[in-house]
Amino acid sequence: MLSRHAYVTSALTLTLLTLPAYASASGDPSKGSGSTDCGLYICRVEANGPTQVNGKVGSSGGAESGRGEGTDPTHCTYKRVDPQPPAESLDWEGHKPGDGAVYEQTCQYLDSTLTVDRMVWLANPPQAAVDPAVLAQRAIDTMRLAGPEIASPRAAGQYIVGVPMWMWVDQSPTTYGPNSASATAGGVTVTATAKVSKIVWTMGDGSIVICHGPGKKYSAAYGRQESPTCGHTYTATSASQPSGTYTVTATSTWTVDWQVAGGGGETGQLLESRQSQMQVAIGELQVVR
Repeated sequence: MLSRHAYVTSALTLTLLTLPAYASASGDPSKGSGSTDCGLYICRVEANGPTQVNGKVGSSGGAESGRGEGTDPTHCTYKRVDPQPPAESLDWEGHKPGDGAVYEQTCQYLDSTLTVDRMVWLANPPQAAVDPAVLAQRAIDTMRLAGPEIASPRAAGQYIVGVPMWMWVDQSPTTYGPNSASATAGGVTVTATAKVSKIVWTMGDGSIVICHGPGKKYSAAYGRQESPTCGHTYTATSASQPSGTYTVTATSTWTVDWQVAGGGGETGQLLESRQSQMQVAIGELQVVR
């Protein structure tokens, strides 16, 4: 039996109203086989529905058994009741108004549709719930992730129309990964690991090249063949560009996997992007006669 102002939702749906006069909801098929008695600021609820003890969902029992010994609520939130209940309300649990405060507590139970909402008295404000994704972002901020470290094309390189260009980047923890960091708050520790999953090259001539890897380094032994992993062939010189060069932009997508410390901890994934640019001059092959 739940005491004080309580609401229970599960596979059943119970709608409780705080009425000045006591009312009984027993026998109402829309409210299951339990009963509800409500008064001003005070409700008592008994419902037959799924309960949870030691992380397992049962098939019957009063709503109170869902909060009994061994119950494992995965997440509870609190909202300060405004205005606070009158001094005579049982929600004060024998305390006087001003001595702590009354909060609305909502708990969602593990592997169950059962949610319990009730009034609780707390001597001190509850700590704010820690969002693991926020901690993951905090860990990412310490990694100092940067844009791709472009090795080719080079600003001082000589590139010719019609000749395949090989593109690749140098790899380091801050420019390609993997890169890991942790952040802790409220007793929760999240570890995040970041690695570049793709690089999108905007070549300056209207072409876009997507490479799922760092690219292969060119060697003279390859001659004029195209890169097997990441490359582009220009069909026009850069002479008509304002600076006489094409602006090449490499945008890396970092995939960040994070996990809350401890066995079976919550996991998630975030995406980050970073950019680097390079000016590249593309000329024509001159024939000397």
